[in-house]
Amino acid sequence: MMESGARRDGMLTVTEVARMLHVHPNTLRRWSKEGRIPSYRITPRGDRRYKKEEIARFLAELNAEAGNG
Repeated sequence: MMESGARRDGMLTVTEVARMLHVHPNTLRRWSKEGRIPSYRITPRGDRRYKKEEIARFLAELNAEAGNG
């Protein structure tokens, strides 16, 4: 299994986060564009990366909302 540099520095790729959240990568990109999930552009091409702790916070908020609804 190939380990990316993103994993070593606590950052996750679009694919990794999309799998965690069970959404299509384009949905994740849209959420980033809308400001729902912070993303960081790391290359001139504009590749996105996500901080593990921010994804964990997002999941916790979703779970809290699900529990209240």
